[in-house]
Amino acid sequence: MHHVGHCEEQCVASILENHETTCWGCGLHLLLETYSSIFKCGWCGAITHRNKALRKPDSACFSHWRLVRDRFFVTILLFFILFVICAGVWAVYPIVFSVSYFCGIFHCTLTAILSISTISSFCMAAFRSAGAPTNILWGSYPSVAKGDLENYTFCTYCAKPKPPRAHHCRSCRMCVLDMDHHCPFIGNCVGAANHRFFVAFLISVIISCIYVVLMMLYAGFHTWPPLELRTLGSTGFHTVSGTRLAKEIVAALASSALLLSARGLVLIYLAFACLTVGIGLSVLLCQQLYYIFEGNTYINHINSQNGWRGEKGFQNLLRFFGCPYLVFKVLPGLANAGKSQDTSGSKLL
Repeated sequence: MHHVGHCEEQCVASILENHETTCWGCGLHLLLETYSSIFKCGWCGAITHRNKALRKPDSACFSHWRLVRDRFFVTILLFFILFVICAGVWAVYPIVFSVSYFCGIFHCTLTAILSISTISSFCMAAFRSAGAPTNILWGSYPSVAKGDLENYTFCTYCAKPKPPRAHHCRSCRMCVLDMDHHCPFIGNCVGAANHRFFVAFLISVIISCIYVVLMMLYAGFHTWPPLELRTLGSTGFHTVSGTRLAKEIVAALASSALLLSARGLVLIYLAFACLTVGIGLSVLLCQQLYYIFEGNTYINHINSQNGWRGEKGFQNLLRFFGCPYLVFKVLPGLANAGKSQDTSGSKLL
């Protein structure tokens, strides 16, 4: 009897040492061997963060401010796009049509294609849902089957399950699948449903900016007033130092710029504006393509401790742009180049 009583005391003590908790996903009571702030349910697969502080919903003023900010940036961007199109046509095409009728029709067609591509891709990226998670049953054991919430976490803002690789956007006030970032210039998140349109918009804007800069330079060359190098006219170029020559050219450009017409001033502005915008968006496009190649997103990259990485390689770029399956068969070496599995990404705890 003494031996039996001693065994019962050990069993009771071992049970008391365990930590009882409840899974938010299926509502089952779990018994953990040791206390853990993060654990995964063995039935539904949901991940629980017990020490994660509950967040209050954003105030109405904060949400209104973000909405006004996004609409302001979207308005500015749309105005800039329309201004470049209209001002470019007004400033350049009289010069283009003066060359030949065919040249004018060709550049009008090219301008229309670039304009439609830019505006349509912008609208698809800005006004299309970035990728809202589907509603899923949770909270009670009879309705949640085994593995239904595999690697799901709980969003304290939405107060509902959040799928893997999804993040909550406080501007859009929703969880977004494969969220890359929230872009105020499109007033929307960049996620699974509109990421391809956002990249297409960047590519279209960069090509359009290159085209505009080239056309501005061509038109400016034909409309710029002739330079008057007075000092060099008497002494000649061979007897002038490089510094003095540069100063003379800059002074001549400055004096001739005062004689420019309104069309010439518009050409200068469009050239510099499109050049700076094209350089900035080229950097952003390279960053986007790099993260796609890595099988990652920007927000997962900056939150590397919770980041998930898949296979790395050109097959991610081909899959992202919707290349047909034939491309994967024709270019097997390219599709598998740089392929590497990040095993640490599966460790979500």
